Amino acid sequence: MFSLQGKNAVITGAGSGIGQAIAHTFAENGAEVRILELRKEAAEETLTQIRSKGGKAKIFAGNVSNQKEMMDLMQQMIEEDGKIDILVNCAGIAHVGKLDQTTEEDFDRIYNVNVKGIYNCMYAVIGQMLKQHHGIILNMASVASSVGIVDRFAYSMSKGAVLTMTLSVAKDYIDKNIRCNCISPARVHTPFVDGFLAKNYPGKEKEMFDKLSKTQPIGRMAEPKEVAAVALFLCSDEAGFITGCDYPVDGGFIKLNN
Repeated sequence: MFSLQGKNAVITGAGSGIGQAIAHTFAENGAEVRILELRKEAAEETLTQIRSKGGKAKIFAGNVSNQKEMMDLMQQMIEEDGKIDILVNCAGIAHVGKLDQTTEEDFDRIYNVNVKGIYNCMYAVIGQMLKQHHGIILNMASVASSVGIVDRFAYSMSKGAVLTMTLSVAKDYIDKNIRCNCISPARVHTPFVDGFLAKNYPGKEKEMFDKLSKTQPIGRMAEPKEVAAVALFLCSDEAGFITGCDYPVDGGFIKLNN
């Protein structure tokens, strides 16, 4: 079950964190992974790890906020592979701050990557998916798409947009054999978390990590591979009856915190 044999999958932000875990999981289950990443060194690390385990992958370096770059890269993939079966939008950035602590520059930076970046990638593949009469799009949303999160004004704005873009695409292309879903993780233990703690709580990283972990009803943060497992299911043939859905991977955060 959940084999992706014979399928290619474009994964943005696959150089670290959740995107990297999804790239590994997809490759281990037969997909030919296309690593779409801004940071070349991070992409090469993912590529090396996948190939060391016998998986198939290629790197495509680009900035998701630049539509021309995404159009050119997706066209290059189509010319090489003849198709794009799966697009997983994981590239994203964070911002900590309330409305009065969010500058226009902060807002635009988050919007350009988290909202426009996903739009650009979906826009760049939808024509090919229509032409080939099939396709799967999976977007990375957040619990912030659905509930209020303290000090996350711009980030919450962007993830709310991811959720509604997902629903719109799912409805518009449901009769074209194109499925679109999203995943909403709560806190996931990624390099971003470690960097955030090191920057803001030097010397108290472990204490703050434990504190943040306990804000999840389940008592810990998720591991990237746990989000990747849900992504694998949603992009597999076994999920062929699922579209227009948001899957919380949140340790009970949305339902059990209220």
